[in-house]
Amino acid sequence: MNGYNFPSMGEIPDKKRTDTAPGPAIRLQSVSRVYRGFWRVRRTWALRELSLVVKRGEIFGLLGPNGSGKTTALKIIVGLIRATSGDVRVLDRGPGDTRTLARVGYLPEEPAHYGFLNARESLEFYGKLFRLDRQERRQRAKELIEKLGFEGQGSRPVREYSRGMARRLGIAQALINRPDLLVLDEPTSGLDPVAHRLVTDLFVRLREEGKSILISSHLLADVEKVCDRIGILGQGRLLLEGSVGELLDDPEAIDLVLEGIGEEAAREAVEAAGGQVRSSRPARQTLHDLFLQALKKGRRR
Repeated sequence: MNGYNFPSMGEIPDKKRTDTAPGPAIRLQSVSRVYRGFWRVRRTWALRELSLVVKRGEIFGLLGPNGSGKTTALKIIVGLIRATSGDVRVLDRGPGDTRTLARVGYLPEEPAHYGFLNARESLEFYGKLFRLDRQERRQRAKELIEKLGFEGQGSRPVREYSRGMARRLGIAQALINRPDLLVLDEPTSGLDPVAHRLVTDLFVRLREEGKSILISSHLLADVEKVCDRIGILGQGRLLLEGSVGELLDDPEAIDLVLEGIGEEAAREAVEAAGGQVRSSRPARQTLHDLFLQALKKGRRR
């Protein structure tokens, strides 16, 4: 069973609907995706028995090298492609359900915009696709232009935008329908430092509002900063999954903040010399190190 349901294309449901169902925002159970080669003889496994959960109200980071299956997983979640096997549930429905899609915001890896439109016109166009009325489309476009730093640039045609500006417009279009779930493929790629900070702060605010966010990224520092939990993919398999703290804390080492003695000394030497150990905590490795270790172990399977 693939967990897909394609109802008739009736009206998009009320955008103000709130979902009180207890299920997670996203649940993948044993999801595989196989691409057939020439004459359907050769098979390429993009995903192999992938199971993961994105909880409601959290930011989940999906990591992996190129070709690990990240983008395939995201496309399955938003219903652009179908899983070969396994079950997919998004907001307690199949990913192809129009009632689900009305509550999802999606940023593809390479968003395409109409170059002759400006930011305001683009956002109002996307709002119309979600059947927002004219007043709400205009108000929502204005809000997003301000939130994503387009003041003074909103009248320029999109074809004149830098890659970073086009990326911010892609994030804005993913937010136009006030989605309950955001699925973002490399959302901070190409952003300058100011825009980068603006976007990551926006993600944190959206989480505080109860939104669920799935981010696929290769920028490990971004994921480490904003994500509650992470999963690492390698060759289509889930190699690691857990909270950032669980995965990065090292229980076999301790960081000491010392007072009155050098950092190299042991705890006993500190106390014997009359110094104080002001605090201690599990030593933490970097997400970069964890990422490389997970891929190395995955290749041994």
